[in-house]
Amino acid sequence: MFRSKISTLLKNASIYTKPNSKFSFLSNPFHHKYETSPFSFGAQNLGSRNYSLLCLNDLRNNKGATKQKTRKGRGIGSGKGKTAGRGHKGQKARGTHKFGFEGGQTPLRRRMPKRGFNNPFSLEFQPVGLGKIARLINAGKIDSSELITMKTLKDTGAIGKQIKDGVRLMGRGAEHIQWPIHLEVSRVTVRAKEAVEAAGGSVRKVYYNQLGFRALLKPEWFEKKGRLLPKAARPPPKQMDKVDSIGRLPAPTKPIPFTKEAEQAVSA
Repeated sequence: MFRSKISTLLKNASIYTKPNSKFSFLSNPFHHKYETSPFSFGAQNLGSRNYSLLCLNDLRNNKGATKQKTRKGRGIGSGKGKTAGRGHKGQKARGTHKFGFEGGQTPLRRRMPKRGFNNPFSLEFQPVGLGKIARLINAGKIDSSELITMKTLKDTGAIGKQIKDGVRLMGRGAEHIQWPIHLEVSRVTVRAKEAVEAAGGSVRKVYYNQLGFRALLKPEWFEKKGRLLPKAARPPPKQMDKVDSIGRLPAPTKPIPFTKEAEQAVSA
């Protein structure tokens, strides 16, 4: 039975071969000798090769049937890691890399020269001149009989809404101050302080932290959230000698007396 199947396959294969060619049984010098033998397929390989429908060395998997295992990369140059943002023209970039890494060459941040120094502990104050405060008092927007705080300056538009570290009182327009006023700010220049005190007023430097500024400028925010106003924070050691007292919450309306006699009069 096995021999009959082999002979049938060989006969079918001889039909598809061209006569008088190197792949034909007629051109094979061994074909007439091993034509009826069950092992004629192996004998044909001794001369010119004849291809049949059954060849073990031609067995292959279908295209796409097998897939080579992807070896997951390790390192910043493998290209097999997670996606790291977008590449050229919005394409997805493969692989992970360290921020600022430029393939091994000296990165731009090291090639460019460094100029100057940025102090991370520097403070930024909004300036306001005495001339602007005098114009607001003449316009009736500020009551000179009450204490002028940073909240008063913000509500009347003397300073911007974004107060980062406080307000600095400047001496611009100091000649317009003809009456005593009392102010509480973060910093004050020598010229502004002398002008206010010469008119019979006073300037006190107070300290507020970020939360204290929010409680001073927007106390309604705490009421809306159902929270209590925070306590005033103490200044850090480096700012102890630059301020006169701790800021008061909520926004005060009367100045703090500087002398003991005035303190006793207020307490009485």
